[in-house]
Amino acid sequence: MAFRIRTGYEDDLRLFRTPQSIASYAILLLVLAAAPLLVGSYFLSQIVFVLIYTIVGIGLVLLSGYAGQTSIGHAAFLAIGAYTAANAAKFGVPLYIYLPAAGLLTGLVGWLVGLPALRLHGIYLAIATFAFAIIVEEILARWESVTHGNEGMMVKPAALFGKPLGEMGLYYLCIFVTVVVVLVAVNVIRSPTGRAFLALRDSETAAKSMGVDSARYKTFAFALSAGMTGLAGVLYAHKLSFISPEMFTLSLSIEFVMIIIIGGIASLRGAALGAVFMIMVDPVLVLVKDKLPGVIGAVTGSPLAQDKASVLLATPGVKSLIFGLIIIFFIIYEPMGLDGRWMKIKTWVTQFPFYRPATFRRQKMYLKSERGR
Repeated sequence: MAFRIRTGYEDDLRLFRTPQSIASYAILLLVLAAAPLLVGSYFLSQIVFVLIYTIVGIGLVLLSGYAGQTSIGHAAFLAIGAYTAANAAKFGVPLYIYLPAAGLLTGLVGWLVGLPALRLHGIYLAIATFAFAIIVEEILARWESVTHGNEGMMVKPAALFGKPLGEMGLYYLCIFVTVVVVLVAVNVIRSPTGRAFLALRDSETAAKSMGVDSARYKTFAFALSAGMTGLAGVLYAHKLSFISPEMFTLSLSIEFVMIIIIGGIASLRGAALGAVFMIMVDPVLVLVKDKLPGVIGAVTGSPLAQDKASVLLATPGVKSLIFGLIIIFFIIYEPMGLDGRWMKIKTWVTQFPFYRPATFRRQKMYLKSERGR
């Protein structure tokens, strides 16, 4: 693994590591700001979903990648934020009030969900978050006076100071919220809280022996991650203009987990890369679905083979199978995700021709403090 040597405390306190990073992030913001002038409405809509998924991915990176807590119920937090926005907009509450309020409410729920994390670990914690997601989905379906049940409810367009934002305004709102979430995440990571997260992730026993309050930091990690997901839920509701309980199922939670597995479980940049991958995989599968049968028919000369390929790609569950194969591929061959591959490419370019393949070789680590559990 390649490391950057720090020569003083200023390096840890600095928000941007190098001047090059400042320039790269500035260019990225300029490109995003100019995107409405460069791309059509379809791609602009895809970018909005990428930004929303990035926010959720950053929350999961902080929770799983840094604090070491497992969650497969983040679709429930997204639903809480979405329904909070829908009901607040229905009663005329301003956007600048219910947007942060939804984040705070979802963060409070996340803190309550984090309480079982004090006694649960690994697969048991994942089961607890899964049960929470099932409970929330059932509440949304039964509480018809608030959620309209399985019929769903329309969401009023986002408005600021009485003026509708429109698609363009919602796009720039997503950029603003994403930037704020990234800045919060970066500051948490480089603070004592971030170091406590890492200590708990690597060895809870050793962290407790050093005076880290595991109860405080575990619940805070859940609250912070849930609050960020709640903000994404507000944007998600306004983007779709209609929400129903069927939209916030286990499959959506699994997609969120796939974001950090594919992008990089302990990387904020990986959350963005994973979000891009997850949003773009559907158009790619549609393209493959449309093109592959024709290619098979042309190669084999058999219309029957072409029909079989069409039926196979249209069969329910094939998309889940493809996603499962993608996860297996990344876990085995790219455990550091897309961000890890980017780091390898960047290191190869900067160190060429002196790059060594063993630079990123994984090392075995044995934590004796784990035996105390």
